[in-house]
This record gives sequence, C-alpha cells and structure tokens, in this order.
Amino acid sequence: MITIRHIFFDIGGVLGSNGWDREQRDRAVQRFKLDPEDFQYRHQEVINEWEEGRITIDEYLAITVFCVPRNFSRQEFIEFMYSQSVPHEDVVSIARALTGHSRYTLMTLNNEADELNRYRIKKFGISEIFEAFLSSCWLGVRKPTPKFFERGLGIAQAEPATSLFIDDRQQNITSATACGMSCILFRSAPQLRSDLERLLGLELPGA
Repeated sequence: MITIRHIFFDIGGVLGSNGWDREQRDRAVQRFKLDPEDFQYRHQEVINEWEEGRITIDEYLAITVFCVPRNFSRQEFIEFMYSQSVPHEDVVSIARALTGHSRYTLMTLNNEADELNRYRIKKFGISEIFEAFLSSCWLGVRKPTPKFFERGLGIAQAEPATSLFIDDRQQNITSATACGMSCILFRSAPQLRSDLERLLGLELPGA
C-alpha cells in the first residue's frame, strides 16, 4: 500500500466519452457528409493549437469544416460536437466516493479544447468533485509530453511520489510513470474500483 495525497483523473475515456476523438469525428464525417481525408488532414494541422488554447472553436472550424460553403450552420455542427459527450456515471460515482476521504485532493489532468472542456465539466456534473481542472487548454501543453505533467504537478503543488494518475491510454501512463507518479491504466469501472481499493487500502461504497 502506498501513501497517496493527490489523485488525478483523465476525463475523456475515463469520466466520460471522448470529446472529439477519432470516433466522434467519424460520426461527424458521416452526419455532415464531409470529405474524410480532407477533414482529417485539416484537423491534424490545428489540433495542437486548439487543445493548447491557442485558437478558438470558431477558428478551428473555419479551418477544418467551414473552409468551403456548407449546407449546415456552424451552430448546428457545434451542437453535434457537444452531443457526443456522455458521462460515465459509474466512474463519476467512484470519483465522488473518494471525496469522502479528506486525505485526498482530487483534480483532473486531461487534453481538451477550452469550449468542449467547459461544456463537459458541466455536463458530467464534476465541478463539485474536483478541486481543479488541469487541462491542456489552460496549461498550454498536451499529454503525453513530460512538461504537461511537470506543469500540472507544479500548479497542484503535488509531489510525484504521492500522486496517482488514472488514464485510459498507455502513452500517457508511460509519461506519468517516468515523472514518478503512481498510475492506473483504466479499462472499466469495476477494474478501477478494485485497483483503487487495493492501492489505497480502503473500501469504496456502491460496488
């Protein structure tokens, strides 16, 4: 059993569905009949800038979608983007249960663009669970770069040795581990609950 003071959750893929990953973009391509190769190319050109907070959603869409006339509105497309966000209530309940243990400080560490991030925090109902949202759009850097974790830990004033990071992607786990953090590779809510109980030496309600 290890001593943990800070617990950091990823959002997309852990606390809820991904916001604007390949699966969500593929749905948009089909729904709005976009050229998949052109859209993917344009997306890759600007995704870093968008998720690091250097451009707005309007600027992102001007480059990726509304670079040519469309038979749908920008607001219609944005509403579709938002509709792809669905909370994983079973995981949110685990995070909520951890707030009952005062020795833990809960925060998030995630890659997300500003507008989607704000919407998803509200949609998932997690603003009262986490003390801070250390997101790429506000940190100015993305996972899995070491600077992301260094900056997040610095803002949280958290020591790597007493920090636990939960994420669904191995590349992010690898970088966090290299920074000295303990990690759980998320696969399912039951697996997460079991791993947390084992690592933290406690029993979480609602199993």
